[in-house]
Amino acid sequence: MANDVGRAFPSEKRIVVDKVAGAQLQLLTDDPAGGDSKIYQTHPQWAHDGRHIIFRSSKRSADGNAQAFAVDEASGSIVQLTDGPDVMTGSLNVARLTNELFYLRKSDGRWSLYAVDLDAVFRLAAAGRKGTGRFERRIATLPADYRDSGGWTLDADEKTAYFGVSRSEAPPRPPGQPVPQVPGGVRALDLKTGAWRTVIDAPFRMGHVQANPWVPGEILYCWETGGDAPQRMWIVRADGSGNRPLYPELPDDWVTHEVFIDRDHVMFNLMGHTPKLRQHMSGVIVVSLRDGTTENLGQTNWTDGRSFWHSGATPDGRWGLADDWNGTVWLLDRTNGQRTMLSTGHQMKPDHNHGDFSPDGTRILIQSGMLSQGKKLDLMTVPLPAWALQKTATGTIAK
Repeated sequence: MANDVGRAFPSEKRIVVDKVAGAQLQLLTDDPAGGDSKIYQTHPQWAHDGRHIIFRSSKRSADGNAQAFAVDEASGSIVQLTDGPDVMTGSLNVARLTNELFYLRKSDGRWSLYAVDLDAVFRLAAAGRKGTGRFERRIATLPADYRDSGGWTLDADEKTAYFGVSRSEAPPRPPGQPVPQVPGGVRALDLKTGAWRTVIDAPFRMGHVQANPWVPGEILYCWETGGDAPQRMWIVRADGSGNRPLYPELPDDWVTHEVFIDRDHVMFNLMGHTPKLRQHMSGVIVVSLRDGTTENLGQTNWTDGRSFWHSGATPDGRWGLADDWNGTVWLLDRTNGQRTMLSTGHQMKPDHNHGDFSPDGTRILIQSGMLSQGKKLDLMTVPLPAWALQKTATGTIAK
C-alpha cells in the first residue's frame, strides 16, 4: 500500500499582480524546488467536486518519484494522491462522473490501471493520516506488449478507456530531429470486464488520443511528428468505423493542439509563425465534427513574428482562450472576434501555458514561469474581467 497517499502540504496560495495587464492572479502552487505541471489541456483539470485541481509534480514526493497531487482552490491545501515508483503522471485522467482519479502504475514489468477515491484520500489528509484505508482499486492489467503513444482517455460514459499505442519499439529521437515514426493504433479497455480490443491501427505514430467528453464512442487522435504532419487530426468511432481526417489539410497548413470544446466542435491552432505560413489563413480555428464548417477566431498581430499556440473554449460557445509564444494569455470573444490580453509574462520555459477554462467559465488555469523567469512552473488561475462575466451572465452565446 502506498505510504504517502494523503500526505498534506500547507497552502502556497496567494495573489500575484500582473504588473503589465493589472490582473490579480491566484497563485496555487509555489514549490521552490519546482516540478509542478498541470494536466495537458485535452483532459479535465478539476475533480468532480469542482473544488480540487489535479496536477503532477516531480519534486514534491519524499521518494523523488513523479506523483499526482490535488490543490484545494478554496483553502490552498495540497494533498498527495499517488505514491511509489513507475506512476505514469504524464497521462492522468480525472473522472467527470465520479470524484475519482484514474492513473497507470507499473509493477513487475506490467502496467495496471487504478482508480483513486479522492473523497477517501481527502478524509485521510483532513484527519492528519496517510497511507491507510481503502482509497484505490485496480481496474485491469494491460497487455504485456502495451507501449504508450499519445496517452489515454476516458469515454464520455466512463465505461471504456482508449489508449494510444505503438505497435513496435521506437528508436531514440536524435536531438533536434522529428519524432521517429512507428506504426500506431488505438485500443479500448472495458473498465468493468477488463477486455482489451483493437479500435484501429494506423501506419503512423499515434498522438494526443482524446475521447469526446459529451458523445460516447467518438475518439480524436493525431499523427504525431513533433512538428508539421501532412494530416494532423483524425476522428474515429469506438468500433473502428468512420475513420477520417478532420479538417483536411492543404500543403501549407500547419495544424496543432486540437481539443474538444463541445459535443460537436474541435478547436485547434492553424499556425502562422513563419513568413511562408503567414501568406495563408491562420489562427485559432473551430471545426464542426458534423459538417466540417470552420470558424476563425483570429491571430496575433505579428509584432514578433510568432502566433497563437494552444487554445480552449467554454462549452456554451461564449469564450475562447489562447496563449502565444511570449506567454501571454488571451480571451477570445466568439460573438464578435474581439481579442483581449488578460495576462502576460508567463514564460514558456520550461513548458507551455496550456490554458483551460474552469468548469464555470470564470477563470483560466495555466502553468506559468512568471515568478522564476522560466526556471520552474507554478500553477495559477487568471480571472476573467468583470465585463466579460457580465456578458456571460446576459446569455449572449455564439452560434
